[in-house]
Amino acid sequence: MAISYPQFIVSEKSPMEAKIIVPSSSSQASPSPPPLSSSMSPVVLTQDELKKIAAYKAVEYVESNMVIGLGTGSTAKHAVDRIAELLNQGKLHNIIGIPTSKKTYDQAVSLGIPLSDLNSHPVVDLSIDGADEVDPFLNLVKGRGGSLLREKMVESSSKKFVVIVDESKMVKHLGGSGLAMPVEVVPYGDLAVAKSLQALFEDSGCVAKRRTLDLDGKVPFVTDNGNHIVELFFKKDIGDLNTASDKILRIPGVVEHGMFLGLATTVIVAGELGVTVENKS
Repeated sequence: MAISYPQFIVSEKSPMEAKIIVPSSSSQASPSPPPLSSSMSPVVLTQDELKKIAAYKAVEYVESNMVIGLGTGSTAKHAVDRIAELLNQGKLHNIIGIPTSKKTYDQAVSLGIPLSDLNSHPVVDLSIDGADEVDPFLNLVKGRGGSLLREKMVESSSKKFVVIVDESKMVKHLGGSGLAMPVEVVPYGDLAVAKSLQALFEDSGCVAKRRTLDLDGKVPFVTDNGNHIVELFFKKDIGDLNTASDKILRIPGVVEHGMFLGLATTVIVAGELGVTVENKS
């Protein structure tokens, strides 16, 4: 189940071990361009091209008659496109998609992917989604697009959860990118909740900000569930993640946070030197 690309190696590994795997002859595999000759210049791939490579690799895990969680974001969009392509080609049959956002719902409808919801399908065979950060233990930060609640509901209901990222998303610890770790909160008293969250992680140099749609910070971002997002920025490691999760969820007004702990079963990382498949140990 590997994809070949110019000057690309596909390896499959646990977080501690790695091995080279032979490209698959699966009908779902992406077309393989011919190898570069020694006279040709190295291929420089854009971040979006790396995302597409990871997404196409993830779709190789999809089989007919599956209920599939359809992720949200620029990387997951490529996976949804690929699933629709294989359905139209007759290489996949009887797929039911569970979208994790209104945006993904609209995309899937436009592509003709049959859809349902968790009420009708409380157990999902496989989910495919991107991530904002991945640590060495395959814990994730997700939800910078604002869909973290529905993503976590679908992906925690999945037998398998395949995460697709480019190598820029790999971090030594969650929050290590310096970018936001989102927390979904109810609109009532959201700024007070933000102050409580900031105080909770004061030792980690946390700064909490309400996500807004304007430069003046007066128009809050609203999720598909009608809630707001508080973004947490850390200067230091926040320590034990399960403890941090429990503390966040105990704050009144918090709906859910963007740490996805122990949910990913496989992480596919596309980088300039190849595609790495990391499996939960």
